Amino acid sequence: MNSRSLPGKIGLVLFLILAIFPIAFSIGYAAFYSLGLTGLLSDGFTWEHWSNVFSRREVWGSLLLSAYISAFTVLLTVGAALYISIRLRSHLSKGTLSYAIYLPLAIPATVAAFLVFQLLSGAGFLSRIFMTLGLIDSINQFPDLINDAAGFGIIAAHTGLAVPFFTILFYEIYTSEKIDALSQLAHTLGAESRSVLYRVTLPILIKKSMMNISLLFIIVMGSYEIPLLLGRQAPQMISVLTMRKYEMFDISEKPEAFIAALLYTGIVLVLLTLVFRRSGAKHAI
Repeated sequence: MNSRSLPGKIGLVLFLILAIFPIAFSIGYAAFYSLGLTGLLSDGFTWEHWSNVFSRREVWGSLLLSAYISAFTVLLTVGAALYISIRLRSHLSKGTLSYAIYLPLAIPATVAAFLVFQLLSGAGFLSRIFMTLGLIDSINQFPDLINDAAGFGIIAAHTGLAVPFFTILFYEIYTSEKIDALSQLAHTLGAESRSVLYRVTLPILIKKSMMNISLLFIIVMGSYEIPLLLGRQAPQMISVLTMRKYEMFDISEKPEAFIAALLYTGIVLVLLTLVFRRSGAKHAI
């Protein structure tokens, strides 16, 4: 019995050393740096850096912007993917769409940002099409969709990357959970099409994919390349702000970079705890 458990114990030790320890060490180092206990500014324990962050709006505005863009991206992605996977599911099993849906999954984030910039910028393809059609008289009349306050370009890039993945995910759930059979049963019992959609199809698809939806929110909130290329200088998303503060020549900004990273990590841990706890409760039931 001991010989059988030995590989498991070795795997656990390797997981702790290679996965858990680096994360725990990084979080600990960031916490000590923010408190003045290590690093270039280690003059002893101090709350000054935390006080500076709490007294300014820069980090909090960055967190709010990141949360807004992440939430809006999730709503658009889930809505579009649900529509495609339900209304066009026959095309996902065969035909051109069944192959084309996989192509965007191979596009890196940097390339996606570049494509969105070329499409939506003031001198991009969309503005030129509008001018050709006579919808606008000059490029200056085209709305600011890149580096804008609403983060439209960032949302568009992330949504374009995520919709194909969630479309495939919802389609697989739709097939594996035999939603067609459940819908037919509901119709037999007298349910209308709208009731079947809102009480059978959508609840199953969303509940089965809730973990992935939560991870999408976390991934978008911590993304770097897309908001760096398509976002404004102020406010910036939390990852861009953190790197800017960390890489600035003014070393007094470094502790605030670690604090921003700690705040983001705390939000992620809370979200993951809530999701896993809810998922565990459902399995227990």
